[in-house]
Amino acid sequence: MDSSGKPSTAQVVVLATSSALTAIIYSIYRSRATTVARLKEAKKVSIDQDLKNILSETPGRCVPYAVIEGVVRSVKETLNSQFVDNCKGVIERLTLKEEKMVWNRTTHLWNSTEKVIHQRTNTVPFGLGSHDEGFADTVRIIRPLDAAELDLETTYENFHPTVQSLSNVIGHFISGERPKGIHETEEMLRVGDSVTGVGELVLDNNLIKLQPPKQGFCYFLTRLDYESLLRSQGNSVRLWRILTVMFGVAACSMLLFILWKRYTHHRQSKKERSMLEEFKEQQRKRIRELNVEESSVSPTSCTVCLSRERSCVFLECGHVCACTQCYEALPEPKKCPICRSAIDRVVSLYNS
Repeated sequence: MDSSGKPSTAQVVVLATSSALTAIIYSIYRSRATTVARLKEAKKVSIDQDLKNILSETPGRCVPYAVIEGVVRSVKETLNSQFVDNCKGVIERLTLKEEKMVWNRTTHLWNSTEKVIHQRTNTVPFGLGSHDEGFADTVRIIRPLDAAELDLETTYENFHPTVQSLSNVIGHFISGERPKGIHETEEMLRVGDSVTGVGELVLDNNLIKLQPPKQGFCYFLTRLDYESLLRSQGNSVRLWRILTVMFGVAACSMLLFILWKRYTHHRQSKKERSMLEEFKEQQRKRIRELNVEESSVSPTSCTVCLSRERSCVFLECGHVCACTQCYEALPEPKKCPICRSAIDRVVSLYNS
């Protein structure tokens, strides 16, 4: 905070940044809390022979937000893993990531970074069937890639290191980038996996579908069961709540600090003005006691004796208001005649 009492640029930046982050994190927290609340209210439906009858009797032949648990079954064809034998699935995601070390010019350290250079996702129509193999009907999964949490299993992972040569190493140090290699992964949703789906359950032309909800609710496809999904989302809510409180406290603390500094500056200024008025009154009284004209007193005269020139600078307040003889005559502990603050040291002032 500067001498005028206004907050410094750094304080304003900290306050603005912490306030903005608090607002952003709070909005995320509210969104996650709403998701958990809706998950708890979702209707849990079993995949059995009564499901079609239940949907037929439901208004609109749909349940706006439903939870189903079942086993992944392909509709027609399946996807074969490109790396694992006898591994069949309905969703396959191939990812290539470039991993490298980048020189940070600020910290003077090598930081590890990664960049997705290629990703392809293949899908085939599939549904969720009952754990009872005797029941053949399935719930068709619509637009699975739109799920907020599409939980896939890593079926293959390999790292291809970059071949280094002396010229490459020198070039990497000059450019500030040092490639480590290519990380290749394959992820799949395999046939037979137990999956929990949360979304809009509809009956369309004798076909039961689970699709993304239309009311802005979250769409889930996860290998966790319903209770584990709730716990996972609840832990996320707690994390964002803690972050909201932390950044909120930081923003409030900085705001209170700025207001307190403004208040103390205003109080100090008011006190100094009051003491200055009191000092001037005492000076006028002294002039009357000495029976001299106020206009005849030099502006640089000692404010105590009014006869000698001011020759002392009082620190730390910085006032120049007395001569050496009057300073030495001040009672202990010595205080500035103007602001009454303690005199830590004195610097002699020489008038030319």
